[in-house]
Amino acid sequence: MEPRVTLITLGVRDLERSVRFYRDGLGWKRSSIGEEGGEVAFFHTGGCIVALWLRDELAKDVGMLSEGSGFPGFSLAHNVRTRDEVDDLLIAAQNAGGRIVRPGVTKDWGGYAGYFADPEGVLWEVAWNPGFPLRDDGSIDLPE
Repeated sequence: MEPRVTLITLGVRDLERSVRFYRDGLGWKRSSIGEEGGEVAFFHTGGCIVALWLRDELAKDVGMLSEGSGFPGFSLAHNVRTRDEVDDLLIAAQNAGGRIVRPGVTKDWGGYAGYFADPEGVLWEVAWNPGFPLRDDGSIDLPE
């Protein structure tokens, strides 16, 4: 298996609310694939695609029940180029209908990070990490 992630699918209860959050609130570009009013939406994110799919349909596709709540056991991350961008993005997410879960704090590994939850409760870490410089295309230059 080649080491790469090509698509992340988030199961959402309210597709249009989630589309508005990512498209209008965070400024992500929605793909024309997946029609307006459909059950799935795709977003360009600089290499990896994020898909929003109705939670019940995703659970059915996986073969599991869609019920459940609490800590999901994972978070997604968005690294930024400067420390100030962390707080700016947390505020933008809150203004778009998300919730700041943990404000930005200085981390023991030398960076600065905080968390927000999107309208469906998906956790996003926003991090500035001087040890993970970003390339021009936004991908992380991960040391060997």
